Amino acid sequence: MSGFFKAAINALMEARQREAARYVNGALLSLDDDTLKANGFTREDLKKRGSSYSFV
Repeated sequence: MSGFFKAAINALMEARQREAARYVNGALLSLDDDTLKANGFTREDLKKRGSSYSFV
C-alpha cells in the first residue's frame, strides 16, 4: 500500500475513533452521578473530553 493511501486510511480511522469517543461520552453523560462513579467515571472528566450525543 502506498504511503498516501496508508496515511489517508489512518487519518480516516482516527477521525472515526474520535467521533465514536464523543458519542460514547455524550451517552455516559446522560447517566446519573452514582452510576458514573460506580463505573469509574466522573462527570467533569467526561465534559472535558467533549460529547456529541443526541436522543433521536
